[in-house]
Amino acid sequence: MTDQERRHLAQADRHIAECKEVIARQKELIWRMTQLGQSTEVAEGTLEALQSSLQAFEAHRKVIVAQLDAEK
Repeated sequence: MTDQERRHLAQADRHIAECKEVIARQKELIWRMTQLGQSTEVAEGTLEALQSSLQAFEAHRKVIVAQLDAEK
């Protein structure tokens, strides 16, 4: 694995970790909004978008790993 490949994989891992953190914060926000009786419609839409982004990041990581495995 070259340095560039390591950086690319590390960047994908960072994106996944950061997205998971944002999702956790968004879920906490939705919980607090629910406790306060506030509408969560927009917050839930944002959560769905974040979860879609996470799926895309994870799929991209799988592609990177598959390419690295193919080079072995």
